[in-house]
Amino acid sequence: MATAVSAPGKVLLAGGYLVVDRDYTGIVFGLDARIHVHIETLHTSTGITLSEIIVRSPQFRAAEWRYGYRRTEDNGGVEVIQLSGHSSPIQPRNRFVETALAYALTYVSSYMTSNIKPASITILADSDYYSRPEAPASATAHSSRFADFGVPLHEAHKTGLGSSAALVTALIAAVLLHYLPIDTVMIDTDVGRARIHNLAQAAHCTAQGKVGSGFDVAAAVYGSCIYRRFSPEVLEDLGDLGSRDFAQRQLALVDDKSFPKIWNTQIKKTDLKIPTGLRLVMCDVDCGSETPSMVKQVFSWRKENPEEAALLWTTLQKGNEDLAAELRSLAMATGPSPSSYENLRDTILTIRSLIREMSEKAGVPIEPKEQTDLIDACSQVRGIVGGVVPGAGGFDAIVLLIDDSQETVDELRRFLDKYEVAGESDGIRKRGKVRLLDVKQDMAGIRAEDVSIYQGWI
Repeated sequence: MATAVSAPGKVLLAGGYLVVDRDYTGIVFGLDARIHVHIETLHTSTGITLSEIIVRSPQFRAAEWRYGYRRTEDNGGVEVIQLSGHSSPIQPRNRFVETALAYALTYVSSYMTSNIKPASITILADSDYYSRPEAPASATAHSSRFADFGVPLHEAHKTGLGSSAALVTALIAAVLLHYLPIDTVMIDTDVGRARIHNLAQAAHCTAQGKVGSGFDVAAAVYGSCIYRRFSPEVLEDLGDLGSRDFAQRQLALVDDKSFPKIWNTQIKKTDLKIPTGLRLVMCDVDCGSETPSMVKQVFSWRKENPEEAALLWTTLQKGNEDLAAELRSLAMATGPSPSSYENLRDTILTIRSLIREMSEKAGVPIEPKEQTDLIDACSQVRGIVGGVVPGAGGFDAIVLLIDDSQETVDELRRFLDKYEVAGESDGIRKRGKVRLLDVKQDMAGIRAEDVSIYQGWI
């Protein structure tokens, strides 16, 4: 029996930096670019018992990992170990896959006393998760939805759509659905989604080595929403996998049956809408620049200038709330025309101005001049309402709100074909191209998939 699950990527349209603090919120859109996980039982010869899970990512060269697993002593959970000599030699350890597997199998072991059967897992990414060179000839043998990227995974260039959060979420959901009775975790129910969210947040934080804001995992589970983060203290008492009674603590954390609830995440889906006639698009900026780690610098400036930062952040929060309100207002209007977007355009410009102010005060390139020039130039194209540098900012991508028409998309693509972005890498000035990604907003979160769409890849 095979099971398949997909989870969407994300874009933080507004609320970068603010979303790290529970006093503020972020506007996060799910995207129709998804990470897919297919799982099926790994059949063995009669009389042979294996404790092995094989994970493949066939869009990349030699991307296969083999894991052994075992229940640890003292109810410490299920330990997952990469088997040396079996995994592809050029692939480094994949901590997101390994951690998600260990956390998911630990949760499974809390509900079933029988042995966990071996499995084969295939991970596929919709094409726009990675910048693509010319497609290799072998790509034509497979479904066009999934590109053959032609390189090892560690050499692929991500486009910043939230692949790690979507991967962890989809992998955990697929493992739970594969092993557990159908009524334990149902992804189309509030309880089921909450359990997947809680387990994915814990696993993702462990894999990345820090307790992040979690908006990317929330988008992977719930889709587009206005997001207020959980208190970091929620995960404080979980401890390390393998420690005494880890499985018991994990079960209590994930199922969250206590009153009051352990988790205080706020997900507001009905407060976020995209008006009919508008769509959100993203542009991949590939100019050889590397986005620096800027969060630490911004929060250092905030700590040193608490009153100034508080005023700026409060004003930004107001701008973000105005943006969500304007989108809702337009969504409820009948047949908005281009002239109806003036308030939306002005709100976006206000938010960008405040972001540039934060950028200047903190001394970090949240909206670098290159991105300012690009967004301003795109905004002159007919049908473009406006745009921002999403999330933490930097040089990787921009997001635009545009008329939802093929004419506007084609005109924007023609404009970008001629546009070059200047950038700098290792002190060398470079020029790069901008690619319009084939993605748009998607209100839906995690979902089960028909396994037939993976024909040719499994």
